[in-house]
Amino acid sequence: MSVNFGKVAVLMGGASAEREVSLMSGGAVLAALRARAVDAHAFDPAEQDLHLLKEQGYDRAFVILHGRGGEDGTVQGMLEMMGVPYTGSGVMASAIAMDKWRTKMIWAACGLPTPRYAILNEQSDWDAVVADLGLPLFVKPVHEGSSMGATRVDVATELRDAWVSAARYDDLVIAEEFITGAELTAPFLGDRALPLIRIEAPGGNYDYQNKYFSDDTVYHCPSGLPAEQEASLQALALRSAQVLGCRGWGRADLMLTQDGRPYLLEMNTAPGMTGHSLVPMAAKAAGLDFEALCLAILEGARLGG
Repeated sequence: MSVNFGKVAVLMGGASAEREVSLMSGGAVLAALRARAVDAHAFDPAEQDLHLLKEQGYDRAFVILHGRGGEDGTVQGMLEMMGVPYTGSGVMASAIAMDKWRTKMIWAACGLPTPRYAILNEQSDWDAVVADLGLPLFVKPVHEGSSMGATRVDVATELRDAWVSAARYDDLVIAEEFITGAELTAPFLGDRALPLIRIEAPGGNYDYQNKYFSDDTVYHCPSGLPAEQEASLQALALRSAQVLGCRGWGRADLMLTQDGRPYLLEMNTAPGMTGHSLVPMAAKAAGLDFEALCLAILEGARLGG
């Protein structure tokens, strides 16, 4: 049955470090929408100027760009100016969520738990950072996703090299204390929390390779947590999205210590939609297949916010 969404642009690819993943996500979304008779077309902002969306008569945009230039409010601002409704979070929430440092500051200001951190630069006292945060710790570019440029530091002498590696991706680099426990992700669709997913990556290293290309990572959905605890974590995830101003859909990543303390890590406003992706996995557990999920996300496309 045809769904009247008009002409839909699936924005994919882009010029960020996550281009490859975005193309995989976009291809899957495009196929799903077409399977449901949506007049959907691939649109790569790295190959076509965005103003063509208006000239070519697009009615909506499904934003499945990952990383900077697509997930950071830039494209969202352009779509707002052109009056083309789009999926996912608006300009402000997209920009904030892409910035791990400012996301953490907002969460902390709202009393939401997140690991302690330090901003790194050439003048950093590496020994003082280690003394404060302990070892191991994670070093990450502030404005990248998919674990791009992220390094686990186990020895103090490795910290500066980890900063150099991250700084290739971003001028702003963060060191974050290591939280031992279960790695979880909490997707949401509109105001609805989807089932949690518990992640077991090889060696506890949920990096770019293990996220998108490895078959060795194990995903537990249902998570196996007690129902009351899962509900509490879902509420925390929804709250973490709310205070950032997120809308439409997304995914909060968090850690859960052995004694039951949660720590919010990151917010993803345009998560992956590949064969290894987590939002489709959680949606399936909630009774929503991939095509239905894509339609539900597209239904939420709008301007403002």
